[in-house]
This record gives sequence, structure tokens and C-alpha cells, in this order.
Amino acid sequence: MTYAQKTVEERLQQIEDRMALKALVDEFSILADRKDVATQVLLFTEDAKVETMNNGQAVSALVGRKQIGDAFANFLALFEVVYHINGQQTVTIAGNKASGISYCEVTLVGDQNGKKMKTKMGVHYKDEYVKQNGKWLIANRQSTFAWRDVQPLGQ
Repeated sequence: MTYAQKTVEERLQQIEDRMALKALVDEFSILADRKDVATQVLLFTEDAKVETMNNGQAVSALVGRKQIGDAFANFLALFEVVYHINGQQTVTIAGNKASGISYCEVTLVGDQNGKKMKTKMGVHYKDEYVKQNGKWLIANRQSTFAWRDVQPLGQ
């Protein structure tokens, strides 16, 4: 069924779902910046999976809110400043399931060998979402770190 063949209600629901999915990805980033992992993990299903890719290789595979939360908290604790800037997002919605890709630039500031360092990374998330009790959640996420630039803070 094409978009034009859908009823006004179906089109409105699709718009609302797209907005909710964008808000979900943005909220994930805001909570990371605040290091509020306890709230951040609630954006995932109980049995969610998060796989991290770096240089084309899987570097971690996490399952469930507890494992995801512990790993996120340990990573974020390494930095004084965490700052996400989200970009484009595409989603495909099929009822109470959806998939999408979101792009993000992350800046991390922390101490490395006694020196303040700034790390910038280009990340894209390949997500699968489910709508549970009227709320969209992340069921599966593949985080791909495409590039990294590390330099002393102030440069």
C-alpha cells in the first residue's frame, strides 16, 4: 500500500511513530551525555542486544538491560564530558516493529596519561525497534564506529 492509499489516521500514526523513533534516538544520546545510564537502559527492551563494531570487527556483544547498563556506565565513567550530535535518521515501520539507521558524532573529553584529550567519533546505529505498551523501545542495536580523531583538548 502506498502512502497515498493510506487513510488519514494511518498517515497520522506513521508520522507520530516516526517522531517517536527520532525522539527515542535523541533521548538515548541526551541520557548518555548526562551519564544517566539507569534511565538510558529503560529505552531498551528487557532482552535487547547491543553489538559494537570498530574497524569492521565486532568488539562487544551485550544482551539484556543489566549487561548493557554495566558496559555503558563503565565506558562513560572514563570521560569528564560526553557530547552527542545526532544527524540523519531513516526508519521503516511495519506495525509495532521498525528498523532504522541513525548517524551521530560523539565527542569525549577525558584524561589520558595525565593530559586532557578530546576524542571525536563518527558513529551510525543500525536499530530494530519494537512498540510495547504504546512506547517504542530499542530491541537490537549495532553501533558502528566509522572513524575516530584523538587530539589534545584545545586543538
